[in-house]
Amino acid sequence: MSNKSAEKRERQNAKRRMHNRQAKSTVRTAIKKFEAAVAAKDKAAAQEAMALSFKLLDTAAGNGVLHRNTASRKKSRMYKAFAKLA
Repeated sequence: MSNKSAEKRERQNAKRRMHNRQAKSTVRTAIKKFEAAVAAKDKAAAQEAMALSFKLLDTAAGNGVLHRNTASRKKSRMYKAFAKLA
């Protein structure tokens, strides 16, 4: 006799792990686009990328994918980099 609850828990964990990895990857990609725009000194593109990144960071923190302090720290550093463009 197998432990069905353990098997189900393993399936749920695998689904959640893939969802969390996808969310983190999306956030990292958005941040990289922002950093590329800052490096190119493209203020308009940087502002768009920053807005998208902030939204994704807030969503990830709200869903427990990232800790809220981590999201806040990343947003703060991004805003600081954006302010240097002006």
